[in-house]
Amino acid sequence: MTLFHYYRDPGADGVGVAFTSAELDLADTQDAPARAASFARLSDAVGAAVAVVTQVHGNRVLDVTASGTGLLDLTAERADAMITDLRGVALAVRVADCIPVLFADRAAGLVGAAHAGRAGLLSGILGRTVEALRGRGAAGVHAWIGPHICGDCYEVPPAMADAFADATGVPPTVTRWGTTGVDIGAAARRQLDAAGVRTSSHEACTMHDVGLRSHRRSAAGAGRLAGLVWLA
Repeated sequence: MTLFHYYRDPGADGVGVAFTSAELDLADTQDAPARAASFARLSDAVGAAVAVVTQVHGNRVLDVTASGTGLLDLTAERADAMITDLRGVALAVRVADCIPVLFADRAAGLVGAAHAGRAGLLSGILGRTVEALRGRGAAGVHAWIGPHICGDCYEVPPAMADAFADATGVPPTVTRWGTTGVDIGAAARRQLDAAGVRTSSHEACTMHDVGLRSHRRSAAGAGRLAGLVWLA
């Protein structure tokens, strides 16, 4: 298995984007040596320090001003998005069915990363991330939407699906089992479009694809994959 589900080399424009595969477990629940080894491998692969926070399904956006090498452990901070103008710092959001959404404005020299699950989409995390980037001078924001559970697999109670539809404008889905579901990918695309953000899609289903990590497929040992964006 390769380390990345998708990797965009920084190349001439200097913006790197990656979504990891199940090859790495980037969760904080593993033992300290395994966690350190996973992040060291990831940092070496992208050529940047990897910044992580404690995600809480909220809508706080953290402006990352600290640099370093290897793992930039910001887990004392509770946030679901990060932005930075620092070069050599890869902002990493960790997921196992939620959506990692990565942002960049190359001209402004800004990048951002957001963890967008059902609750985060309802709380406006994507719009708040875009606002934070624009508040720092971004004008032409591009977003990459990463792997997440699809509408055919994300089963929720009917009342929850109806509430999600009312809030997002995305109708409930019918899952593979004939039950009610929600399409968080469609909601993310709708919100980004409303915010005037151009998007690229890398939306494999985490539950379908065994090369990705999924809490719903394997809750006990799901671990976490990451979406990363950095200025080289």
